[in-house]
Amino acid sequence: MSKYLATIGMEIHVELKTKSKMFCSCKNDMELDKDPNSNICEVCTAQPGTLPVPNSQAIRFVQLAGLALNCNLLKDTKFDRKNYFYPDIPKGYQISQYDQPFCEKGELEIKGKKVGVTRIHLEEDTGKLTHPKGTNYSLVDFNRAGVPLMELVTEPDFTSGEEAREFCQKLQQVCRYLEISDADMEKGHMRCEANISVHKEDEDKLSGTKVEVKNINSFRFVQKAIEYEIARQIIQETRGWDSIKNITVSQRVKETAADYRYFPEPDIPPMLFDDAYIETLKGELPELPKDKLERFIKEYGVGEREAELLVSERDLANYFEKTVSELEEKISAGEIKATREKLFKLTVNYLNTEIRKHLVDLQEKISDIKITPENYAELIGIVAEGKINSSAAQIVLEEMYKNGGDPSQIIEEKNLAQMDDAGEMEKIVDKILADNQASVTDYKNGKENAFKFLMGQVMKETKGKANPQSVTEILKKDFLILTESLF
Repeated sequence: MSKYLATIGMEIHVELKTKSKMFCSCKNDMELDKDPNSNICEVCTAQPGTLPVPNSQAIRFVQLAGLALNCNLLKDTKFDRKNYFYPDIPKGYQISQYDQPFCEKGELEIKGKKVGVTRIHLEEDTGKLTHPKGTNYSLVDFNRAGVPLMELVTEPDFTSGEEAREFCQKLQQVCRYLEISDADMEKGHMRCEANISVHKEDEDKLSGTKVEVKNINSFRFVQKAIEYEIARQIIQETRGWDSIKNITVSQRVKETAADYRYFPEPDIPPMLFDDAYIETLKGELPELPKDKLERFIKEYGVGEREAELLVSERDLANYFEKTVSELEEKISAGEIKATREKLFKLTVNYLNTEIRKHLVDLQEKISDIKITPENYAELIGIVAEGKINSSAAQIVLEEMYKNGGDPSQIIEEKNLAQMDDAGEMEKIVDKILADNQASVTDYKNGKENAFKFLMGQVMKETKGKANPQSVTEILKKDFLILTESLF
């Protein structure tokens, strides 16, 4: 039996974070759960005699996204009417773009693979239908109608649900770095649709029957829906993803471009953009995730996996760099006597473990926390110089996360500073050795775990305040036979 392969393309809609809607002055605050029909006007509800006025900020946002994804920006573009009749479309048609989108022929790289971007165009969002339980009617809320909606269509370059999920996550990062959308799938800011076909390996990849899956509202479900559909292929149709049953369900037979009866939007004239305008847009691009990732690895010696976690969120990456800047100043001023490598490693480790854990558990953003980059840098310097151990550092971080504050003051108030009296530590080590002769003998007989036990006893006696490195040196001196290789 011939082996079957999957061909997958994605259509991704992103609600843009503009101040107003696409063709009117109604407020666009990206929140769709307000009172129904409280944020509407004559234009976005298509009252007779009203005319649309394009939102220039939305156009710029789409063009910035295009530049970030290496697209060509069309200099001659227009809007079109896409005709289909649903209760949530006030006009009975949608203002969209067909053959002259703002952006085309781009790419986005995922794990070394370049995925083609066919086009990025701009359109208006629809309203929202509600079906009250126990009734035989539906209600329509037009608050969302007219919100600027960017649609990105990829080439059929994916071969697995995992690749499609990773692409969507990377696109979300780009949107957030550009600050054109929060792209929060749970809030409906970003909606994904997958086009899937299966073919035999000796056939053309476009020979299979395409099935479109809508209603995918999380990255995890993007992968699951595609994997499910690869195993179940039928006639060409539109299907929806049921995240409760974990299956796709039939919605309607898929329309073609001819079914939508596209024609140029007569109420909006064509738009022309010159080279100077496009160059100005290029100058507005921020450092994008891929470039920031490469710079973090090269400039700060951060590992690839650690760097990926840092750049996954723009605010987290910025927080890291602000902290690094504070550390550089302290190093230059002689306030910290530790290597840059050690300081940066500690900064990354605590950000990606302790602080990220708090953010996830409490569902907060890095911009909301009470730990300032200045205080965080001070704590990193204290840890790097061995003034407190890792256990104490976690206690200080916990207190700083809850209430903010200066780490030095917290250490003093909680009496967390490590012992720095060598004579006192010598006495404690001597006492532990005298009280645990059996372990001393075991270690001399080659049982290395005995040394760890003795270390633990010293830390217990000092309530965790002893510097492990100092304790190790004292034990090495007392045993004489200890070699560096044992550590």
